[in-house]
Amino acid sequence: MRGAAKGNRPTILTYHDIGLNHKSCFNSLFNFEDMQEVTQHFSVLHVDAPGQQENAPIFPTGYQYPSMDELAEMLPSVMTQLHIKSVIGIGVGAGAYVLTKLALNEPSLVEGLVLINVDPCAKGWIDWAASKLSGWTSNLVDIIMGHHFSTDELTENKEIIQTYRLHISQDIPQDNLAMFYNSYSSRAELQMERPVSGLNENTATTVRCPTLLVVGDSSPAVDVVVSGCPVSMTTVECNSRMNPTKTTLLKMADCGGLPQVVQPGKLAEAFKYFVQGMGYSDMLVSHPALLPLCSCFSLLFFSSSPSCCFTPHQQPIRYQDSNQNLNPSRPLHRPPPHMCVHAVDQLITLTFFFLCSERPAGCAACQHISLFTLSALGLDSELLLVSERLKTL
Repeated sequence: MRGAAKGNRPTILTYHDIGLNHKSCFNSLFNFEDMQEVTQHFSVLHVDAPGQQENAPIFPTGYQYPSMDELAEMLPSVMTQLHIKSVIGIGVGAGAYVLTKLALNEPSLVEGLVLINVDPCAKGWIDWAASKLSGWTSNLVDIIMGHHFSTDELTENKEIIQTYRLHISQDIPQDNLAMFYNSYSSRAELQMERPVSGLNENTATTVRCPTLLVVGDSSPAVDVVVSGCPVSMTTVECNSRMNPTKTTLLKMADCGGLPQVVQPGKLAEAFKYFVQGMGYSDMLVSHPALLPLCSCFSLLFFSSSPSCCFTPHQQPIRYQDSNQNLNPSRPLHRPPPHMCVHAVDQLITLTFFFLCSERPAGCAACQHISLFTLSALGLDSELLLVSERLKTL
């Protein structure tokens, strides 16, 4: 584990995916300027799965690698040792599974979850056979690259593909990596059910904390997150197993299997809204000079489209997309102002100002609006994707 608890500050705990460690999985996100504005108010702890950290020793012959359930069961004792009462978890892939399991086992220890490319399903027989066949014809590095990146990404984004291929093949002991991969491939299905108001809302086994599900529109995990288990099993949606009043699904446009690496700005923006909705808005004042009557209103200016937003004094503010510096040579094609993305921004702005103008920061209304804003971000992302596709017709 890397990081340290800082007094009474709330704690963010991360857990990486297979083939990665905390640095290769989360450095791009946590080094991003907007994310640093958030994390300066939090303690940040990064968990590396056994044997996946930098310079990890090779496990001896006969070592029994922990199951995914056992990895989740290790976390409460670590939190107790560090005197941490609860965490906001950010997990990717296998790490998202572990943190979800922790939230199911120990709901009092988890305040909120950001789950990227989460798969709550066990491997079915078809998936098991396919992985066995793939194992006979491909090496471990190729299999894990296919886990992280879509076919299009593997052929188009050569720079990032080469970087991660070298990392997976050289920076992590291959025997250790194979053990972690096999543990994840042998995972059990997460036992969750969607609570129904007035029926089983207090007894249903589900994640009870606020949750943000994140997936890139071209991610290999998109069908898992949006469409649930394979057809060979019961066809259910991951999102449909969650509490609908506490869960938001964010499908990020122009993004593949590693949204925290490819689009750290958009994810940092979504995370700001997420923790704001949890009641931490008073800690996240991003523009003091433009501070309106309610401090959490200032976060609204990080809307994902470049259309104008307005302060209570009706002064227009226009900004540059925070992700433009990722690829300066590539022009950003945005929908014209008359499209509904602009309408979404205006609706959020007016509604937020109406509810917050007479209320203190952290009020319940502000938290509900934060969740609405997250949903609008997802809509904005979808609209941008549709706009790009229409231009090719």
